Amino acid sequence: MEKKELRQYIRGQKKLRTAQELAQQSVKIMQKLAAHPDFERAQRVMLYASLPDEVQTLDFVQEWCIRKQIILPTVVGDDIVPVLMKPDDSMKVGEYNILEPTSQPYEGPLDLIVVPGMAFDAQGHRLGRGKGYYDRFLAFYPNVKTIGLCFDFQFVDEIPVEPHDRPVDCVLTL
Repeated sequence: MEKKELRQYIRGQKKLRTAQELAQQSVKIMQKLAAHPDFERAQRVMLYASLPDEVQTLDFVQEWCIRKQIILPTVVGDDIVPVLMKPDDSMKVGEYNILEPTSQPYEGPLDLIVVPGMAFDAQGHRLGRGKGYYDRFLAFYPNVKTIGLCFDFQFVDEIPVEPHDRPVDCVLTL
């Protein structure tokens, strides 16, 4: 299956699930992340502010930004710019209707990057939304551990891979 076809298939699968089903799966997946050794060890974690059809991270971000440095992506042009999320930070709707913190860009090291995706496979290959933002961003952090989060129906046998695609080290799903 080509990337475009796989994206269409996953979108169709998402429509078959209720918001409640996705929310219940999200809670369980986020519990797995909280218990994962790479997350437990990390002090500086880049997460993401989830869109409605992604594994829901917003409550998790709010909970953990008190205990760890939680960094969220903002979109500036064709790039992801990391921003430190503080407990009292306000969020604004940014590019692609993604919530973004309003703080200053974060320029320090990262211990872990948690990545969304349309689909993942067992080899850590990731299918994004097609713009390459995370592939370009992850290229700057080749030695930082990465974890992908996805719903069970987003974990597929094989993702078509291109030379610029960056796999993740681990995928958490149900």
